[in-house]
Amino acid sequence: MANMTNTPSTNSRAGRREWTALAVLMLPLLLVSMDVSVLYFAIPSISADLEPTGTQQLWIFDIYAFVLAGLLMTMGALGDRIGRRKLLLIGAAAFGAASVGAAYANSAEMLIAARAVLGIGGATLMPTTMALVRNMFRDDKQRATAIGIWSGVMTGGIALGSVMSGILVEHFWWGSVFLVNLPAMALLLLLAPVLLPEFKDPKPGRFDFLSVPLSMAAVLPLVYGIKEIPSEGIEPAYVASILAGLVFGVLFVRRQRTVASPMISPALFRGRGFGPAVALNLVSAFAMMGSAYFTTQYLQAVLGKSALEAALWALAPTVFIGFAAPVATVLVQRGVNRGTVVTVGFLTSACGYGLLTLTGTDSLWTVLAGAGVLASGAVIVGSQLTDLALGAAPAEQAGAASSLLETGQEFGGALGMAVLGSIGTAVYRGEIGDAPAEARETLGGALAVARHLPVRAGDALLASAREAFTSGMHVAAVAGAVVLVGAAVLALRGLLPHPAPSRTGAPPQTPVLKRRTG
Repeated sequence: MANMTNTPSTNSRAGRREWTALAVLMLPLLLVSMDVSVLYFAIPSISADLEPTGTQQLWIFDIYAFVLAGLLMTMGALGDRIGRRKLLLIGAAAFGAASVGAAYANSAEMLIAARAVLGIGGATLMPTTMALVRNMFRDDKQRATAIGIWSGVMTGGIALGSVMSGILVEHFWWGSVFLVNLPAMALLLLLAPVLLPEFKDPKPGRFDFLSVPLSMAAVLPLVYGIKEIPSEGIEPAYVASILAGLVFGVLFVRRQRTVASPMISPALFRGRGFGPAVALNLVSAFAMMGSAYFTTQYLQAVLGKSALEAALWALAPTVFIGFAAPVATVLVQRGVNRGTVVTVGFLTSACGYGLLTLTGTDSLWTVLAGAGVLASGAVIVGSQLTDLALGAAPAEQAGAASSLLETGQEFGGALGMAVLGSIGTAVYRGEIGDAPAEARETLGGALAVARHLPVRAGDALLASAREAFTSGMHVAAVAGAVVLVGAAVLALRGLLPHPAPSRTGAPPQTPVLKRRTG
C-alpha cells in the first residue's frame, strides 16, 4: 500500500493501473457535478408529492450547494490527514446512503436533510478525486492530461445532470434521479480499495477543529448572500450575510496564520503560481456561471423552449468542450508558455461573450455558439490553472490545495451570477417601460403576467420583455468580456512558464515555475 510517507520512486510514470483508477475516480466526480443540476426537472413532481412550502422548495434546491461549498476546505484538509482513499470511501458510502434517503423521502424536511448529507458526501469526493490525481500522476505530462480529463468531466456533468433528470422523471418517479447514483457508488466502493493506493501527509500535525466552524461561517453566509442578490435584489439581510461572511473570513485567515497546525497552510501560497492560479480560476468560474444565468433563461423564456428541450440544446456546446482541455495540454507539453495558453483561454471566453452581444430575440445558434466558445475557453483556463496550482503545492497537501481551488470556483460562480445577473436585471428594468410591477422585476414575472392578459396585450408585453432581457444580456456580456480581457492581461504578465518535465518524470521538489533544462 503506497502512501506519502515513502519517497516517490524515480520511475514515476503512471501505467495501466493508474489510468484505470482515473476512470473509476471519474464516477463520483461526474455524479457530484450532476447533482448540482439534477433537480431542474424533478422539482414539479417533488412539489406535487411532498407539498413543500416556498422556503422549503428553495432549500431543497440550495442546501446541497451550500453544504458542499462550506465543507470543501474541511474535507480537503481532513483527507490529507486520515488518507485520501479512506475519505473517498467514506464519502462514497455517505453519498450512496443519502441518495437512498432522498429517493424515498416522504416529507420536505426529510428530503432537505438527505440533500444536506449529499452535500457532505460531495464535499469529501470532489477535492479527494483531484488530490488523488495529483498523487497518482507524478509525471508532469501525464498529470496535465489527467487533470484535463478531470476538468472536462466536471464541466460536462453539470450540463448532463439536468438532461438526465428530465429523462428519468419522464419515465419514472422523481426519486429515480437520486437512485442513479447507487450503481456508480457501489462500483467505486468495490474497485477503489483494489486500484487506488492510499496517500496522506506523513506529518500532518493536529487537526485544528476550531477552523472548521470558522471556515463554514466564512463561506456559507458569503455564498448565500451572493446567490440571493440576483433574484431578490440588494436587501439588507443579504448585505448583512455577506458582511458577516467577510468578518469570519478575516478571523479564519488570521487563525491559519497564527495556529501551530493550520487547516490550510499559508505556505501553500508561497508556492510560485499557486495564488495567481486560485484567483484566476475564480475569474473563469465567474465568467462561466455568469453566462449560464442568461443562456438558460434565454433558451426557455425568450425562445420558448420547454425545460427538457432547453437542457438538450444546452448539451450542444459540450462538443466544443471535449476538445478544449486536450488541445491546451498538448500545446503546453510541446513548449508553449502556460501563461500564453491561459491568456488565449481567457480571450476565447471573451469572444464567447462577444457572440452573445450579437443575439436578437430569435438567435438560437448564436447563443449556442457563444456558450460553446465561452465554455471552451473556461475549460482551457481551468485545466491549466488546476495543473499549475497542484504542481506548485506540496504533494502531501494536495487535498487542501484542491479544496481551495474548488472553493474559489464556488465563490466565482456565485459572484458571476450576482454581478452579471444584477447588471442584466438593472438594464431589463430600465428598458421594460410601463408594465405591471411583477413584469418589471424579471422576465419570468412578465411571462406569468402575460398569461392573464388579452392575447394582443400579452404578446406586446412578452415582446417588450424579451427585448429588454436580451438588451440586459448584451450589457452583461460586455461587462463579462471586459473582466476576461483583464484576466488575460494578468495571466500573460503574472504566470511564468511551467517547469519542464524532468527526464525521470519525478515531480519538482520545490514549487518553482521557471523553465528548467533537463
